[in-house]
Amino acid sequence: MDFINHSALHLGSKQFTFDKAKILRNNLTAAESLLWNALRGNRLNGYKFRRQHPIKGYIADFYCHEAKLVVEVDGEIHNEIVVHEHDESRSSELKEFNVKVIRFTNDEVLNSLDKVLLRINMEIEQSISEQKS
Repeated sequence: MDFINHSALHLGSKQFTFDKAKILRNNLTAAESLLWNALRGNRLNGYKFRRQHPIKGYIADFYCHEAKLVVEVDGEIHNEIVVHEHDESRSSELKEFNVKVIRFTNDEVLNSLDKVLLRINMEIEQSISEQKS
C-alpha cells in the first residue's frame, strides 16, 4: 500500500492507519474523552493536540506536534506482558524520530486529571526547551 503522507506530522503512516484512527476518534474511552476535553481547542497553555493521530504506522491517543509529544492513556490490558512489550517497542521506535511518549493509566486521568495535565505541560515545556538548544 502507498504511503499517504511522508511529512513529519505522520511519519509515513499508511491509509489503513488513517482509517482506523477515524474509527477510534468516534469511540473514545471515558478517560480519553475526559483528557480530550481538557486538551482540545489549545486549552492546555495554547498547545495544539490531535487525538487518535497516525504517526509512523501507530495511532497515538494524543499528539502535540510542536513538542513532538505523544500522550497515551492505557487501560488494564497494557499491564499484560505482550502488550507492555509492544508499547515499549513503539516508544523506542518513535524516540528515533525525536518523539517522546508518556503514559497515564485510565485511573490517573479519571481521578487525578490536574496532575496529569501538569505533567503533560511540564513535558511540553521541557521538549520545546530541548528543541531550542
